[in-house]
Amino acid sequence: MTAANQEPVLSLDEGGWCDHALRTPSPNCDARPDGMEISLLVVHNISLPAGNYGSTHVSDLFCNQLDYNADPGFEELRGLRVSSHFFIRRDGQLVQFVPTIARAWHAGLSSFAGRDKCNDFSIGIEMEGCDTDGYTDAQYDALCQLTVALQERHPLTDVAGHQHIAPGRKTDPGPHFDWMRYRAMLISAWPRSLAHRQLHFTV
Repeated sequence: MTAANQEPVLSLDEGGWCDHALRTPSPNCDARPDGMEISLLVVHNISLPAGNYGSTHVSDLFCNQLDYNADPGFEELRGLRVSSHFFIRRDGQLVQFVPTIARAWHAGLSSFAGRDKCNDFSIGIEMEGCDTDGYTDAQYDALCQLTVALQERHPLTDVAGHQHIAPGRKTDPGPHFDWMRYRAMLISAWPRSLAHRQLHFTV
């Protein structure tokens, strides 16, 4: 964990790639609109099949390489083209699919603070999990460190769950995601350079 008033453990280069992440480029991305500021962080969850962890299925889905015959439920994903900027595994491993300066296809039909098309101005982080399970200490640690690094690189102002930007359509990161813990960890981890612009949490 990053100690208060110290440099973040993670960092992003000018191209929007995180130095400590496993780089796994996804084709499911494109350019953001010209001049668009990146102001929103969106937290999701994902596991394939739901509640099964540790496989390559999520990475395969985001890279259009999923074996649809590996599980009966995968058939409904055939032809789906989605991605996220980051994926945090149960052990805290950080995987990056899309550079943060690009638009990942993670939010879908969505709206935040009166603005539609959240993909245009957001960064998506997928937590390996599902709505019925809690998240690990390692995941919270990685999420906190990553959030600080993202704030150092981009003018983020808000954090929301997928459930908040697509209510009635999405439920993740779910009832077991501890927003209070995440916020408290961030407050203790923010270096002096970020103390004056704390993120606003939707919850």
